[in-house]
Amino acid sequence: MLLISLFHACWMSVWGGTPDTTQKVVVRQVQLIGNFRTKERIIRREMDVKGGDTLTVFKLDSLLEYDRRKILNTNLFLSVELKKKVVVDTTQLPFYTADAKWMGGLAMVDIEVVLKEQWYLLAFPVFELADRNFNEWWYERGRDLSRTIYGVYALHQNLTGNNDRLRLRAEFGFIPRLDIYYSIPYLDKKQRTGITIGILRITNRSLAYRTNRDKLSFLGSDERTRERIVPYLTLTHRPKFYGYHSFSAQYSMTNVTDTIARLNPNYFLGGKSRQRYLQLSYSHFYDRRDRGQYALRGFIYGFYVSKIGVLPSDDVDILEATFNWGQYIPLAKKLYFSYLTELKVATPARQPFLQTRGMGYGGDLVRGYELYVIDGPHYSYLKTNLRYQLLNRTFNLSKFIKLRQFNALPVAIYPNIYADVGYVRNPYPELNNSQLANRPLFGFGVGMDVVTWYNFVGRINYSFNHLGEARPYFAIGREF
Repeated sequence: MLLISLFHACWMSVWGGTPDTTQKVVVRQVQLIGNFRTKERIIRREMDVKGGDTLTVFKLDSLLEYDRRKILNTNLFLSVELKKKVVVDTTQLPFYTADAKWMGGLAMVDIEVVLKEQWYLLAFPVFELADRNFNEWWYERGRDLSRTIYGVYALHQNLTGNNDRLRLRAEFGFIPRLDIYYSIPYLDKKQRTGITIGILRITNRSLAYRTNRDKLSFLGSDERTRERIVPYLTLTHRPKFYGYHSFSAQYSMTNVTDTIARLNPNYFLGGKSRQRYLQLSYSHFYDRRDRGQYALRGFIYGFYVSKIGVLPSDDVDILEATFNWGQYIPLAKKLYFSYLTELKVATPARQPFLQTRGMGYGGDLVRGYELYVIDGPHYSYLKTNLRYQLLNRTFNLSKFIKLRQFNALPVAIYPNIYADVGYVRNPYPELNNSQLANRPLFGFGVGMDVVTWYNFVGRINYSFNHLGEARPYFAIGREF
């Protein structure tokens, strides 16, 4: 009876119906449960809370939520839960701090980190489109099935249990490609410095050799029109939790046929058919989002500086810098607002076509202009989004699927509205007859995002732009 009374008193004083959040507690130990492959040090690297800490109840709860997010953002686990357990110990002695200050008999807790690991080995056949996105293939390339890529993609996300990755991507068909890399986040005992090493080889038969009126122009051929080989090395440094630094070096070797050089003398500038250069770059980003794969709260910022052409014999001499900032703000229950802005500048103004990447590649675009490529050494854009959480549920499939990595199906659905604005500065618009450079771009629309297993996100948007165009756009992929 005495034991029950002590337990009840301890519980109510620390986490009762009206808790005293200024009450201090001692963390006796932190236990990890469910990390069958992942090394303990990789998980503990993400945690502020450690055994022996003395914290207020409020501070402990806050740190545990941040620790849960950080562990989840390693992309090693399907779910992460941090549980507090009150320790009932009638033999507990008064607690003294390191400077011998008496703290009285403090409540003591254990922390359990309950983890559900992902399926780390992903291997599946590749069958995809060769164009920039589904929308370009659907609307601009006549849904030509010959413009497909097939092969195999294999990725182990936790090869030795140290959050290290080994990737092999071997593709054939429209654009043969071989991409191999190995990455380990921590080489040192303090778990701050990591390395990535790899090599990329791409062979093109059909090649986008220029843009005209903000659309890519392709040359089709039965023979190779371009071959590119890029070995690369990246060193990463993560001194604490949220800030990342990386230093990269890559050597690019690219050859094109004489036909490409004649059709677009600016492909490498001066009608050249080969290009060699060493590129050095530095990047830093700071990520305080709740989840990197599909954030709803927090912020992120980063910048990137690159020197393309370092050696005296290099064929390119470009200096470029990019800065971005994004914030994710909960407005009300299930209602979220976000914005993302990016600015890029580069010098000199006249650059080879291969290095002139304005807007229209990857996520660097104003929604509503997915079918366009807007060349220019400088650009900026602002994306805004207002989304509503229509559904966020995990379905139990254990009756049908026995593998623990697949027997829970998370599904989240977010209808949203968005509005974007952007601008591309191109000092030489006459080289590609650009109609969209050097003028403001506006796009807006409505959409639906579906987030599910292993960071897969599906999107359908209906967008409008300043040209009066309105159509649906689709995207599906895995976000890391």
